[in-house]
Amino acid sequence: MAIPPPVVAAVRQAWHWQWLQLMGGLGPADTQGNYRRPVAAFSASPELPASAGQPGGHVLIVGRSCPWAHRAWLVWTLRGLGESIELVVVEPDPKAGRWRFAEPFEGATALIDLYRRCGSDPRARATVPVLYDRREQRIVVNESARLIELLNRWPAAAAPDLEPAERAEAIGQWRVRLQDAVNDGVYRCGFARNQAAYDKAEVELFAGFDAMEQALAGGGPWLCGDQLTLADVVLFPTLIRLELVYAPLFGCSRRPLWQFPALWDWRRRFFGLGGVADTCFPEAWRRDYFGALFPLQPSGIVPAGPDLATLVGGCPSKAPP
Repeated sequence: MAIPPPVVAAVRQAWHWQWLQLMGGLGPADTQGNYRRPVAAFSASPELPASAGQPGGHVLIVGRSCPWAHRAWLVWTLRGLGESIELVVVEPDPKAGRWRFAEPFEGATALIDLYRRCGSDPRARATVPVLYDRREQRIVVNESARLIELLNRWPAAAAPDLEPAERAEAIGQWRVRLQDAVNDGVYRCGFARNQAAYDKAEVELFAGFDAMEQALAGGGPWLCGDQLTLADVVLFPTLIRLELVYAPLFGCSRRPLWQFPALWDWRRRFFGLGGVADTCFPEAWRRDYFGALFPLQPSGIVPAGPDLATLVGGCPSKAPP
């Protein structure tokens, strides 16, 4: 039996109202409907701890699906910090909406418990990544931008400097642009409250792709020339998730990445760096994004997606491999 149009209109209106309430819990927005990322609980730029470089004192807590944690995991990997910083991976608990430890950590079973013990605001979210100091029993920092800077200064034999002084200005410029237009940009597309907010974010996202394509095509092989830097590190977690998550779920699909051949080649090259593949978990990404972001995917169905191997192969001229 056909549903009367007034009933359809009423249901749509009620669902839209409920959707806005759910989106408010998922991520805040301004009065124009533009997504605004919340401020991290422990976001102050920290000094290098006196015990930095000594084994057994610090723990990096990450989650597989979080791109902000991924960038910290990458710096930890690329600089070989495993001897002095333990890595702990937390798992999502979709029903409770929190991160949980596979085994009790410092007496905590959930990340929120650790936050509260370390004096976070009761209203603050417990997010990853986190750098934890075992000796002082405190969270050093959980803001990813500040954390990767700290990890880059962390003492380690023969570790590469990902923010050399002579390229600091260029690195900083790229990081600012990437953070707003690309890293946050995909979320501003997916969490937009209305068409105008989405359109603005989507245009800025692909303008960022165009700028990176031009820079890499005219120079490279990395964003700041011939040396890998933090600018590249902050780009990779977003770009490796593009076809797997952000294009189908967040609507970042105007142009596939293979139409940006220099960017495609950059992603392939970064993925080939030692240890990077071990930080990538496409099944977890898709399960956690599609399964947990209920307002964007109410069915909870995880659709089929491309194999990661097809996204890090040689760049085609007209079509993906």
